[in-house]
Amino acid sequence: MKIAGKDLSEETFVIAEAGSNHNGSLETAKELIDAASDAGADAVKFQTFRAENLYVEETGEKETYFDNGQSLYETMESMEMPYDWIPELHQYCEDSGIVFLSTPFDERSADELDDFVPAYKIASYTLSHHPFLRHVAEKDKPIIMSTGAHELDEVREAVEVLREADAEDVVLLHCVASYPTPIESANVRAVKTLQDEFGVPTGLSDHTLDPTVAPSAAVALGASVVEKHFTLDKSMEGPDHEFALEPDELDEMVSTIRKTEKALGSGIVEVLDAEEELHEIARRRIHAVRGIKEGQTISEEDIAVLRSGQRSRGAKPKFYEDLIGTRAKRSINQGDGVSLKDIY
Repeated sequence: MKIAGKDLSEETFVIAEAGSNHNGSLETAKELIDAASDAGADAVKFQTFRAENLYVEETGEKETYFDNGQSLYETMESMEMPYDWIPELHQYCEDSGIVFLSTPFDERSADELDDFVPAYKIASYTLSHHPFLRHVAEKDKPIIMSTGAHELDEVREAVEVLREADAEDVVLLHCVASYPTPIESANVRAVKTLQDEFGVPTGLSDHTLDPTVAPSAAVALGASVVEKHFTLDKSMEGPDHEFALEPDELDEMVSTIRKTEKALGSGIVEVLDAEEELHEIARRRIHAVRGIKEGQTISEEDIAVLRSGQRSRGAKPKFYEDLIGTRAKRSINQGDGVSLKDIY
């Protein structure tokens, strides 16, 4: 499976989630793109929605989850990204060498994004919106879907909806919809559970405050995609800044993911290039512990299993018993390796 030409089986696709941290400023949105590109992320992702398509207007008291004195409807309305930003941000990403993505929360937003994104991201709270899933599946693009705040059976239903709608390329991201997520609640092993259950590429949408622990653990478990919120400054006004990474932390996250990938290696058990020198010097071989004359019968007092260092190497230790009681074909100096060709 590929997104914007990148094969997810070869390297983790890292999404820097800018969300609505542009705070209504196009210039800030571009600065976020710069920061994501500088950190080495593969994609930067925004959010595209309209409050009227998310919440009923009367959402209750002013005190909300966001604790900003506004209703949910008012908060979401203040976080909307103008549709006319989309082509400009897409072009800015292209010029910056990073993939432009944005999460649509409604059908019109998905339509507005269609010409500008190589894949669609489905937010956790939209996973059970089956009509919307069908609408996005009709776009015939890869779909990355977060699974937060849903049971496994609900995830299964959503995957079935996408498959019935002929969505071929689906990635599932384990997500804990808590902002921030306590590290003990990250449950990163769910990345593997989703992989085993559905047989699709999986990954992590992480909301812990630590920039590296959960993402690198996910990569070690086979994550194909890692997504994490970031901001220019945690102290900025807005509901998503406080739990997001700052640019230096985003850089640390991407760097740690790439190091983790290198450390994982191929999984093949073999003598590696990095081991070659000590492989020859430190592995044990059979050596003469005293001089052995030609024709002499070799006894346990004559040979031992020792590290060769820079001396000529003898037979492997598994042949020790085979050498005892044989006669030497040649004179062997103390310290020299004793091989099978040295005996009758």
